Amino acid sequence: MDARDSAFWSRLKANRFAYSLTIAATLAVGMLIGSVISANVKGKESTKSGDATPLTIPAPQQLSNVFSQISKQLEPTVVNINTESTIKNPHHGRRMPGGDEDGGGAPGSPFDDFFDKFFGGQGGQGGDAGPIRQRSLGSGVVVDSKGYIVTNRHVVEKADRVRVRLQDDPPGVQHDAKVIGMDQETDLAVIKIEADHPLPVAKLGNSDSVQVGDWALAIGSPFGLQETVTAGIISAKGRNIVPGKQFQTFIQTDAAINPGNSGGPLVNMAGEIVGINTAIYTETNSYAGIGFALPSNTVQQVYNQLISPEHKVTRGSIGVQFSQQPSAAVARVYGSGTGVTISDVVAGSPAEQAGLKVGDTITAVEGTKVTTGDELVSEIASRKPGSKTKLGYVRNGKAADTTVTIADRSKLFAARLGNEDDTGEEAQPKESKLGITVKAVTADLAERMDVPAGKGVIVQEVKSGSFAEDILLNRGDIILEVNKQPVNSEADFRRIESGLKSGQDVVFLVKPRGRDSSTVFLGNTLP
Repeated sequence: MDARDSAFWSRLKANRFAYSLTIAATLAVGMLIGSVISANVKGKESTKSGDATPLTIPAPQQLSNVFSQISKQLEPTVVNINTESTIKNPHHGRRMPGGDEDGGGAPGSPFDDFFDKFFGGQGGQGGDAGPIRQRSLGSGVVVDSKGYIVTNRHVVEKADRVRVRLQDDPPGVQHDAKVIGMDQETDLAVIKIEADHPLPVAKLGNSDSVQVGDWALAIGSPFGLQETVTAGIISAKGRNIVPGKQFQTFIQTDAAINPGNSGGPLVNMAGEIVGINTAIYTETNSYAGIGFALPSNTVQQVYNQLISPEHKVTRGSIGVQFSQQPSAAVARVYGSGTGVTISDVVAGSPAEQAGLKVGDTITAVEGTKVTTGDELVSEIASRKPGSKTKLGYVRNGKAADTTVTIADRSKLFAARLGNEDDTGEEAQPKESKLGITVKAVTADLAERMDVPAGKGVIVQEVKSGSFAEDILLNRGDIILEVNKQPVNSEADFRRIESGLKSGQDVVFLVKPRGRDSSTVFLGNTLP
């Protein structure tokens, strides 16, 4: 067989294979078409027999559900809050001294977000641009028809002007609001607007009745989008998310909460407020499925004090401190197995005057057993300053009791709570010759910055044109030493600063903001 014969038989085999595929495909299609035809025939037979049931459209009222009912009920009570404030000394960007060319640490650090929140945001680029106007949005809920509104403290605390927009207001219409009172510990505030008619009011519910798994709606103005309603469930109760904030125990929810929702209500299926949306857990500054609301029972207690003639919240204290996380080992060594073991007693406090010491374990308040720090704080904080209270405690395995006179917590812990004065307002820091204000480094911040616990102070503000600014000291830097003298507290810094004189060399040992940064020296001659 020559080459031509071989090519012929190869073509024939290929054609036969293609033909076989064509036949198979045709049969498959024929089977499919047959099935369809068969179905059509059966369908026609069923229709002729009258067995098919006609489709119907339900009446509109049957489509209503509890979510839409609650939304219609609550939306008129939820307001949009617009604030304006002046930032006097915004330090935009970072000017980091050090050996590297990029400034040693850097914009884009993973800690930028943390510090921006800690200091209220820095934003922008470049150097000191002088005072700027800052606008922000939040939410609130009307709880009194006379115009009283509950919101978050952080929504209105530094505002020069607070304005409120109601649901029915025409575009561009806003009402100037007056801040009635604010509570730093719970981040709650009460504001008031004047209206020419009674306002619709939201009803407060009992947050103790909510259960994990219950439905919940969040209402507010995320990203300025007024009257936004999101749905979710109660994810958890009793969440403590900020170390040292003993009065911020949150309800956790997965109802979508975003920037702008702050101050808006979290409501149950009875249309009652069970919380005020306050915070979110996020790495993107937006919804991540975890939001936090202050319980309505806390809101009620704070609100009633803020609308009183004093317009401030007063809490009792005896001047003791204890570990946030209970330890079974501590309880076994110092106590009777239960109770709250004292780790520190404030000098001159009621606790010291009553003879309580470090290592004592408080077990009861007026006969009511306490097993956790939260229970102890709740019992003491609810009592009026000046009143007397009987405490049960254990020392060296022996039970005893003593009577203490309750003090005003805001005065007893004034420095730690933000230097509040007798009026409940934040006291202005004393003028610094170096041009900075500082705060003690918290345990959480020390861990984030990789600084030994109890060491250094953090720079909270740098005055424009000051000595500190000239030597490139920035907010968020941690001062470890001044002229070889350790600085481990605000008192250390004030003491050292008070001894400095014009013409003297002043050198700081500083750990610039950022966990991975190295310590540097910053200094010059004091003018």
